Amino acid sequence: MSDFVLRSLRDAIQIDPGGRGLATDPVDNLFTACAGDFEAACRSVATTAHPALAIFTGFCITHADPPCGETDGPLGALFLARALVPLGIRAAVFTDMHSASALEFGLSECGLAGRVPLRPIEETDSANTPDVRALNDRDLAMFQPTHLVAVERVGPAHHSARYVNMRGADITNYTTPADVFFCEAARPTSYLPTIGIGDGGNEIGMGKIPLDTIRHNIPDGGRIACSVPTDFLIVAGVSNWGAYALAAGIRYLLGAAHDPALFDPWRERELLEIMVKRGPLVDGPSGKRQATVDGLSFEEYAKPLVRLGDILRG
Repeated sequence: MSDFVLRSLRDAIQIDPGGRGLATDPVDNLFTACAGDFEAACRSVATTAHPALAIFTGFCITHADPPCGETDGPLGALFLARALVPLGIRAAVFTDMHSASALEFGLSECGLAGRVPLRPIEETDSANTPDVRALNDRDLAMFQPTHLVAVERVGPAHHSARYVNMRGADITNYTTPADVFFCEAARPTSYLPTIGIGDGGNEIGMGKIPLDTIRHNIPDGGRIACSVPTDFLIVAGVSNWGAYALAAGIRYLLGAAHDPALFDPWRERELLEIMVKRGPLVDGPSGKRQATVDGLSFEEYAKPLVRLGDILRG
């Protein structure tokens, strides 16, 4: 029964309303490449004693005026905290200057400001400078995570080792290096399980998918594909949806009581509007300061959230 529920949760988010090409090839595509990873990610967290998630998010939209973070990512990170912290799962959010203010207001609105640490990913011109690594490692060491989770967080491309957006534009100068921590977590001497959540091919975790698969499905995929893998990769039509489903799957496996408030689209819209207004955040494709995600109407965007709640309600 649990396998069926978890598959249903995964299937609810693996649609492509934005037409990004996630399943251009009906057989070999981004959804099918790591089909078992969603369930494995949920089980990895749910079966860990005293789990603690270090959640990395924030994607700078450089064509916004001024450049700032996008609505996809921070809202999903906030949902993970809202859904899991009440179950005794610790969470900390790591982000950069472009999304920090929005997350601060979001956490405060949900009563989580004192319970979920919000930490910076340090600004630097070089991802490997010892002082920057020490600052970031100190924050991680103090939190003592059991898992690292990336929600819509860009990683270096195979093609150039630069950070690029879906348009192929180089955004390296606007990006702080979260990927170094996922690479460090993969080392045998410092191993931590890692989870990547993405929707386009250029996010941390997408390095687990063969480059040819991304190239054959995503426009300009060979140029934008991220080289950094994660242990578990969740591909969704919108990255926030992947975070919603991960939280739903963990709650299901832990036997948590269904909480309709988590899957209330009006509450989600309220939180989005607060983060857009106070952050600010912008819609990624348009760069506009509006309460939408990935160019979808809110009604279209909210459908998978409602579907996840229906699945859990049974």
